[in-house]
Amino acid sequence: MMPHVIIKLWPGKSEIEKQRLADAITETLVQTLHYGADAISVAMEEVESSDWAKKVFQPDIVLKEATLYKKPGYKM
Repeated sequence: MMPHVIIKLWPGKSEIEKQRLADAITETLVQTLHYGADAISVAMEEVESSDWAKKVFQPDIVLKEATLYKKPGYKM
């Protein structure tokens, strides 16, 4: 199955909010990349704000900058 999307976010969002986000991401992938919804998986990983720099910003943003299509601090 693919694609698999992992969203890393601070704790505090409700299960309803997370499900709505997963549904919106799934719909966007279906419409934009023409995948079937049954091929898509979406995960949420909660990361405490105190751990964000070490667990997300450095390894996933700074060290993988070439893979970013939306960088933090830049508006769409």
